This record gives sequence, structure tokens and C-alpha cells, in this order.
Amino acid sequence: MWSRNTTLIFAVVFAAVGILGFVPAFVTMPAGGHDMVMDGMHGLLFGLFPVNWLHNLVHLGFGLWAFFAYFSGIDSSRFFLKATAVIYAVLTVMGLIPGLNTLFGLVPLYGHDIWLHALIAIVAGGVGFFVDERDTAREAHSTRV
Repeated sequence: MWSRNTTLIFAVVFAAVGILGFVPAFVTMPAGGHDMVMDGMHGLLFGLFPVNWLHNLVHLGFGLWAFFAYFSGIDSSRFFLKATAVIYAVLTVMGLIPGLNTLFGLVPLYGHDIWLHALIAIVAGGVGFFVDERDTAREAHSTRV
């Protein structure tokens, strides 16, 4: 259940963040200093996390993927979590490299996004790679008996 529950949490959060990124009340204008090719709706979500319209679409895409994985079962949930861990680990590293921290001007990956992407990678990887659903099910069954 860990994989599926974590995937559902990711689904809800990614979808919510993707939607809120399109709501001007939640996005403040950025301080600048980063050249963005896709600068439409470029701002700071909750005043902290740099986003633009393409970044919001990526969040919505991850949210939809997570919902599909959740409803498809444990194997799909585990695959989603493992893939998300790898993708977000790469995004974390890209956010630290000045030439890549805007994904070639398309998606902002700098600032507070760096630690958030690292946290997402750690949680998704921890559950996806290290939680064995069979062991968890055996432990739950043995405590009930």
C-alpha cells in the first residue's frame, strides 16, 4: 500500500500545484535575472517556487500520470515512483548548473525548486526502490494473527 498511497499523494499535489500555477493570485512576478524563452506566466508560485506555463503543464502531466499509476495497481505505482525519483534527481542537478537551470529557457529549475526537486526525488526513490510491498503485507498479516 505504501507505493499506491504515496503515488496518490503525488497525484493530488502535482495536479493541485499545476492548477494553482495558472491562478494569478498564487503567482507573483519574479525578481528577474534568468533568461526565459517561455516567459508566459513566469513568476513565483506562493512567492517561492519559479514556474511558467510550461512548468505548470509538466506538473499537471505528472499529476495525471500519478493518477493513472495509482488506479493501475502496485506495479504501475512503483514504476511511477522510480521514474519520478530519477527524473527529479536529474532536474535537481540541472537546477544547480547555471546553463541548465532554466532547461534551455523553457522551464525554470532554479531557486527553491532545487531543494523541492531533491525532496521529491528522495521520497519517490525511498518508497519506489526500498519499500517492499510483500514484506509490508507479511508484517501486517503477522501482527493481525
